[in-house]
Formats: sequence, structure tokens, C-alpha cells
Amino acid sequence: MSFSPHPPGLPGCSSIQEQRDRWERKRSRAAKELVQTEQHYCQQLELVTTFFVEILKAKGTIKEDVREGIFSSIKSILSMNQSLLVHLENGYIGKGLEKFSSHLHHYNTYVDNIYNANKVLGIQLKKNKAFRRFKKLQEARPQFNNQKLEDMLQMPVQRIRQYKHLLQDLAANTSPDHPEFEQLSRAVAAVCEVSQRIQGNAQRHENHLQLCRVQKLLQGRKTRVLAPGRWFIREGWLNMVPPKGSEAKPKMFFLFSDLLLEARRCSPLSLSSGQKFVGQHAYPLQDAAVEKVFGHTRSQGGLLSLTFPNAKLLLMSSNHDDLNDWYQCLSSTIRKLQSKHTVVLQRDERCGPPLRPAVDHTNPGRKRDLASVEPSEHVQKSVAELECSAPKRTKQSVDAEP
Repeated sequence: MSFSPHPPGLPGCSSIQEQRDRWERKRSRAAKELVQTEQHYCQQLELVTTFFVEILKAKGTIKEDVREGIFSSIKSILSMNQSLLVHLENGYIGKGLEKFSSHLHHYNTYVDNIYNANKVLGIQLKKNKAFRRFKKLQEARPQFNNQKLEDMLQMPVQRIRQYKHLLQDLAANTSPDHPEFEQLSRAVAAVCEVSQRIQGNAQRHENHLQLCRVQKLLQGRKTRVLAPGRWFIREGWLNMVPPKGSEAKPKMFFLFSDLLLEARRCSPLSLSSGQKFVGQHAYPLQDAAVEKVFGHTRSQGGLLSLTFPNAKLLLMSSNHDDLNDWYQCLSSTIRKLQSKHTVVLQRDERCGPPLRPAVDHTNPGRKRDLASVEPSEHVQKSVAELECSAPKRTKQSVDAEP
């Protein structure tokens, strides 16, 4: 029989108390960091509003709509953050964050406008000599510590990311029975929503830049890739195998969320060609199917088969990894596009009879979808008729540019 010199239960009580003490220390450090960074953040916001927004408003160096296009809701953000700072400095963290979370729509307005703000600012710096001189003089003030206005305009976006981590640390080290736990949890959820909004805006902006880049690569006005809801996925060279067994020809392919664009390089004799391409065919992916003919094992490349309603492509690559990536991207894109169309049809069925494709009895293999343009019309168009716009039935919730 063994016995312990300490009464039963004491070691357990001691370890629980030690864990609570560790949580409290971590919580205190996170709260202290939140207060200190908030003080610096409010000081920086005040510099921008005092030496730029207010003075520009008084002097009239730029028009009101231009000023709002650059600075957006930064004055409202400063006001709500100053109120938050007062609560934090007095120890009312939960109450301050709860009030702060109810005014986050000012941050939504700001982050939605940030890319437009950069664009408007660049135009003013290029065309408005008085504003360019004014900006240089203000940035030379010792309070700015050699900071540029362009960098300071990014502060609210960066601060949301800091809030996300700081508030998550606070909530993680706060006991559920703490009176501020519920307020912290709601604040974390609200800030995370704004953070996701920032991330979504960045993705849409990057996609818009990619679409613009591809548009500049394509020669001629008929080939338009800029369309609402269209997403750029990838591009690359593939050898197209002709149906009659002649030599495979290298073609440039651009894959988007709703179509596959085939292009060829411009003639080297053209003075303005450079690295430009001419669009040849646009293949809508709504009714497409992709299959890996060979290339399942890690060998020398492989062959993909793409089937459309009235066309079939055999695409070959000597690079196995590149071919496999094309296969994965095409499969995923077709699957997502068809699943979205299925959801649209299911919703329409609630309001009336389902939309069924009308069968052309003269040609049983040919169907016309009542909801969109017939795919074969896209496939058979020549370069002069090519119109790479998004199919009407493809419904996307996100535009190409915020």
C-alpha cells in the first residue's frame, strides 16, 4: 500500500491554477499590445486626416469627388478608432470592441475602394502639378518620418489583419465564463469577415490584372476576354493533333472559368506583333468533357481528349507534369461550371416547368439549349467573328474587378 505525503486533489488544483495564470499572462500581453499598437495607429491616421484631408479640403487643390476617391472613409475610421482607444486605455476591452464592431461598415467602404484610391492618386500625381508639390511638402514634415502617402493609405487594410491576430489571441486566452468572452468572440467574427472581404478584393483585383494582361497579348478588337464573372486560370503551349494524322501544331491556349481560347502567334513579319497572338477558336466549357488518353504514368508526356458538342480536340504535351496540371485544371473548371448550371436549373424548376433542351429531329445528335447560345456556333466561328464573351447562362457572383 502506498500513500502520498500531500492530500489528494492538491496537485490537480495547483496545475489548474497554473494554467489559469498562464492564460491571464498571455491575455495581459495581448491586451497591452493591442493598446500600444492602437495608440500608434490613431496617431498615423490623424496625420493623414490633418495634413492631407483637412488642408486639401480648405485649399481646394483637388475636387471633392477626387478627394473622396483617394481618402474614402478614413475620417470616419479615425473617429471610431479614437473611441475604441479610449475604452482600451480605461480597461473596457470588451465594451470597446463591441462598439467598434458595430461600425465596421466604414472599413468595408474603405477596403472596397482601396484599389480605386491608388488609381486616382496615381492620376493626380501625374496630371496635377499643384497636388504633386503639396504632397511632397507634407511628406517632408518631421511628423511623417519619411513615410509616403501611398503607404499610409494602406494602414486600415493592414490594421484589420493585425486586429484578427490580436483579437484571436485575446479570445483564446479568455475563459468562457469571463464577462468579456462573448463580446470578444463577436468582435473576432466581425473582424474576420472584413479580413475575408479584403482577401476576396485582392483576388478579384489580381484576376482583373491577369485578364488585362491576356487582352493585351491578343491582337484585334474581336477577341475580348474581359467579361464580368470570368476568371483566368492558366495558359500555355500544347500541341494540337489534327484529325487526319498530319503533323501536330503548337498552339497557345488560355483557360478561363467558362471557355478555352485557342490562339496562334502573330506573323514575325508584322511590325506590331512582338509577342502577340491571334485568337482562332473559343470553346465554351459548359458542355465539354475531358479525358486523359495516355499519360497516366510518369512517362514522356501524354495526350488529352477534349470533347465539345460539335468538335473534338486532341492536345499533346511532352511534359508529364504540365499535361497533368492541364488535366486537373480543365476537369475542375468543367465540373464547377456544370454544377453551377445545375443549381440554376433546380431553382428555376420551383417557379415552373423545367427548361428542357429542344431536340432537332433532323439531326438527333444536335441539341439547342434554350437558356444560352448553341456551343457549336462558338466553335465554328472564324477569327473575324470570334466574340469571347461569357455565356449568358453562366451566373457568377463575383465580378472581374471590384
